[in-house]
Amino acid sequence: MMNQMETPIYIVSGLPRSGTSMMMKMLEAGGLNILTDNIRTADDDNLQGYYEFERVKQLKDGDTLWVEEARGNVVKVISALLEHLPGGYHYKIIFMEREMAEILASQRKMLERRGKPGDPAEDGRFTDLYTKHLEKIKGWLALQQNMDVLYIRYNELLKSPAEHAAKVAGFLNVPLDVQAMSKVPQEQFYRQRK
Repeated sequence: MMNQMETPIYIVSGLPRSGTSMMMKMLEAGGLNILTDNIRTADDDNLQGYYEFERVKQLKDGDTLWVEEARGNVVKVISALLEHLPGGYHYKIIFMEREMAEILASQRKMLERRGKPGDPAEDGRFTDLYTKHLEKIKGWLALQQNMDVLYIRYNELLKSPAEHAAKVAGFLNVPLDVQAMSKVPQEQFYRQRK
């Protein structure tokens, strides 16, 4: 049985374009060590950077050797890959949620910038797919005894960053610079609004 007192791995998760990079930047500002390889650098879609660690994408192929090194650090793992995290570790997961229409608009804008225009007519299909995925993953997370989850709504976080930064610090149960964290969410980065 896993020792609950061992150093947890801090995970930031959610759908792509749900505010995960912003939360990673908040945790970095708060004083936590971020596990990132800086391969994907800041661009017009993520002005503050992506905070990704490429090996995370290999979780579904069984690449979990890096997980041991992640203890005490923060790593971004999109919601579709959470089920591939190995057992035997204590995970504290901050799961970002955002209005679906904004996620889809943000994804479309990103595709347009890369020369692959998205089709707004597909929004209904993607809304259905993402909603089912989120229901499934939340149901699964609720059953995981080694995973504690805090759900943070992106839209609410932007309205009251200090309150949410304090909530995150309390959930992670580590000393964080809440004031520095609360300065990260800024209205100018909130571009795809409902």
